[in-house]
Amino acid sequence: MPQPIPPQPGQESVWDYPRPPRLEKVDKRIQIIFNGESIADTTAGYRVLETSHPPVYYLPPADIQMQYLQATTRGSFCEWKGNALYYHLSVGDKRLENVAWAYPTPTAKFQPIADYLAFYAQPMDACYVAGELVTPQPGEFYGGWITTDIVGPFKGSPGSWGW
Repeated sequence: MPQPIPPQPGQESVWDYPRPPRLEKVDKRIQIIFNGESIADTTAGYRVLETSHPPVYYLPPADIQMQYLQATTRGSFCEWKGNALYYHLSVGDKRLENVAWAYPTPTAKFQPIADYLAFYAQPMDACYVAGELVTPQPGEFYGGWITTDIVGPFKGSPGSWGW
Protein backbone atom coordinates (compact mmCIF):
# COMPACT_ATOMS: atom_id res chain seq x y z
CA MET A 1 0.00 0.00 0.00
CA PRO A 2 1.39 3.44 -0.92
CA GLN A 3 2.07 6.19 1.60
CA PRO A 4 -0.47 9.03 1.02
CA ILE A 5 0.96 12.53 0.74
CA PRO A 6 -0.57 14.73 3.47
CA PRO A 7 -2.65 17.49 1.86
CA GLN A 8 -1.82 21.10 2.64
CA PRO A 9 -4.57 23.69 3.24
CA GLY A 10 -6.67 24.02 0.09
CA GLN A 11 -5.62 20.59 -1.21
CA GLU A 12 -7.41 17.24 -1.42
CA SER A 13 -5.84 13.82 -1.09
CA VAL A 14 -7.01 11.22 -3.58
CA TRP A 15 -6.74 8.80 -0.67
CA ASP A 16 -9.69 10.59 0.97
CA TYR A 17 -11.87 10.01 -2.11
CA PRO A 18 -14.45 7.22 -1.72
CA ARG A 19 -14.78 3.78 -3.23
CA PRO A 20 -17.26 3.32 -4.82
CA PRO A 21 -16.62 6.68 -6.48
CA ARG A 22 -18.63 9.86 -5.96
CA LEU A 23 -20.01 12.17 -8.64
CA GLU A 24 -19.66 15.89 -7.95
CA LYS A 25 -20.84 18.97 -9.87
CA VAL A 26 -18.01 21.33 -10.90
CA ASP A 27 -18.47 25.02 -11.59
CA LYS A 28 -14.79 25.67 -12.34
CA ARG A 29 -14.03 26.52 -15.96
CA ILE A 30 -12.76 23.48 -17.87
CA GLN A 31 -11.06 23.92 -21.25
CA ILE A 32 -9.52 21.55 -23.79
CA ILE A 33 -7.29 22.66 -26.69
CA PHE A 34 -6.21 20.36 -29.53
CA ASN A 35 -4.34 21.30 -32.72
CA GLY A 36 -4.82 24.96 -31.84
CA GLU A 37 -8.63 24.61 -31.61
CA SER A 38 -10.82 25.01 -28.53
CA ILE A 39 -12.53 21.60 -28.28
CA ALA A 40 -14.39 22.22 -25.02
CA ASP A 41 -15.07 25.16 -22.73
CA THR A 42 -17.54 24.77 -19.88
CA THR A 43 -18.47 25.66 -16.33
CA ALA A 44 -21.13 22.92 -16.24
CA GLY A 45 -19.02 19.81 -15.78
CA TYR A 46 -18.91 16.99 -13.27
CA ARG A 47 -16.01 15.16 -11.73
CA VAL A 48 -15.78 11.57 -10.58
CA LEU A 49 -13.76 11.08 -7.40
CA GLU A 50 -12.39 7.61 -6.63
CA THR A 51 -9.80 6.44 -4.12
CA SER A 52 -6.22 6.76 -5.46
CA HIS A 53 -7.31 8.49 -8.70
CA PRO A 54 -7.16 12.16 -9.66
CA PRO A 55 -10.57 13.44 -10.76
CA VAL A 56 -11.98 12.53 -14.15
CA TYR A 57 -13.94 15.44 -15.62
CA TYR A 58 -17.13 14.87 -17.64
CA LEU A 59 -18.26 17.71 -19.90
CA PRO A 60 -21.68 18.39 -21.44
CA PRO A 61 -21.89 17.85 -25.21
CA ALA A 62 -23.44 21.32 -25.58
CA ASP A 63 -20.07 22.82 -24.53
CA ILE A 64 -17.94 20.56 -26.75
CA GLN A 65 -17.21 21.10 -30.45
CA MET A 66 -18.85 17.76 -31.32
CA GLN A 67 -18.19 18.21 -35.06
CA TYR A 68 -14.58 17.16 -34.35
CA LEU A 69 -15.59 13.88 -32.68
CA GLN A 70 -16.47 10.56 -34.31
CA ALA A 71 -17.98 7.63 -32.38
CA THR A 72 -15.87 4.46 -32.53
CA THR A 73 -16.64 0.78 -32.16
CA ARG A 74 -14.61 0.55 -28.94
CA GLY A 75 -16.43 0.01 -25.69
CA SER A 76 -15.56 -0.73 -22.08
CA PHE A 77 -17.35 -1.51 -18.85
CA CYS A 78 -17.03 0.21 -15.47
CA GLU A 79 -18.49 -1.60 -12.49
CA TRP A 80 -19.70 1.76 -11.10
CA LYS A 81 -20.81 3.68 -14.20
CA GLY A 82 -21.77 0.98 -16.74
CA ASN A 83 -20.94 0.67 -20.46
CA ALA A 84 -18.81 3.35 -22.13
CA LEU A 85 -18.53 4.37 -25.77
CA TYR A 86 -15.38 5.99 -27.22
CA TYR A 87 -14.65 8.78 -29.67
CA HIS A 88 -11.89 9.74 -32.07
CA LEU A 89 -10.95 13.43 -32.31
CA SER A 90 -9.97 14.95 -35.67
CA VAL A 91 -8.96 18.59 -36.08
CA GLY A 92 -7.29 19.65 -39.31
CA ASP A 93 -4.51 17.21 -40.14
CA LYS A 94 -4.32 15.66 -36.65
CA ARG A 95 -6.33 12.72 -35.34
CA LEU A 96 -6.45 11.02 -31.94
CA GLU A 97 -8.07 7.61 -31.60
CA ASN A 98 -10.26 6.61 -28.65
CA VAL A 99 -9.34 9.80 -26.80
CA ALA A 100 -12.75 10.53 -25.27
CA TRP A 101 -15.49 8.40 -23.77
CA ALA A 102 -19.06 8.70 -22.52
CA TYR A 103 -21.70 6.65 -20.73
CA PRO A 104 -24.93 6.96 -22.76
CA THR A 105 -26.94 4.92 -20.21
CA PRO A 106 -25.00 5.05 -16.95
CA THR A 107 -26.06 3.45 -13.69
CA ALA A 108 -28.62 5.38 -11.61
CA LYS A 109 -25.97 6.99 -9.37
CA PHE A 110 -24.18 8.42 -12.43
CA GLN A 111 -27.27 9.40 -14.46
CA PRO A 112 -26.33 13.13 -14.40
CA ILE A 113 -23.35 12.40 -16.72
CA ALA A 114 -25.36 10.52 -19.36
CA ASP A 115 -23.77 11.44 -22.73
CA TYR A 116 -21.22 13.75 -21.08
CA LEU A 117 -17.68 13.20 -22.41
CA ALA A 118 -14.39 12.71 -20.60
CA PHE A 119 -11.04 13.21 -22.37
CA TYR A 120 -7.54 11.90 -21.88
CA ALA A 121 -5.39 14.96 -21.16
CA GLN A 122 -2.03 13.57 -22.29
CA PRO A 123 -2.41 13.85 -26.09
CA MET A 124 -4.07 17.29 -26.03
CA ASP A 125 -2.24 20.58 -26.56
CA ALA A 126 -3.60 21.65 -23.18
CA CYS A 127 -6.36 20.93 -20.67
CA TYR A 128 -7.21 23.48 -18.00
CA VAL A 129 -9.20 23.50 -14.77
CA ALA A 130 -9.86 27.05 -13.52
CA GLY A 131 -7.04 28.31 -15.74
CA GLU A 132 -4.48 25.82 -14.42
CA LEU A 133 -2.77 23.53 -16.92
CA VAL A 134 -3.44 19.95 -15.82
CA THR A 135 -0.99 17.06 -15.62
CA PRO A 136 -2.37 13.79 -17.01
CA GLN A 137 -2.79 10.82 -14.68
CA PRO A 138 0.17 8.46 -15.13
CA GLY A 139 -0.16 5.40 -17.34
CA GLU A 140 -2.13 4.65 -20.47
CA PHE A 141 -5.39 3.39 -18.94
CA TYR A 142 -6.82 6.04 -16.62
CA GLY A 143 -8.09 9.49 -17.56
CA GLY A 144 -7.64 11.58 -14.42
CA TRP A 145 -6.49 15.20 -14.43
CA ILE A 146 -3.99 16.34 -11.81
CA THR A 147 -3.98 19.94 -10.55
CA THR A 148 -1.96 21.53 -7.73
CA ASP A 149 -4.92 21.17 -5.34
CA ILE A 150 -4.78 17.34 -5.60
CA VAL A 151 -2.12 15.15 -3.93
CA GLY A 152 -1.37 11.44 -4.37
CA PRO A 153 0.39 9.20 -5.01
CA PHE A 154 -1.81 8.43 -8.01
CA LYS A 155 -2.84 5.07 -9.40
CA GLY A 156 -1.42 4.53 -12.89
CA SER A 157 2.26 4.79 -12.04
CA PRO A 158 4.38 1.65 -12.56
CA GLY A 159 3.63 -0.86 -9.79
CA SER A 160 0.27 0.69 -8.85
CA TRP A 161 -2.06 -1.71 -10.68
CA GLY A 162 -2.91 -3.60 -7.48
CA TRP A 163 -3.80 -0.55 -5.38
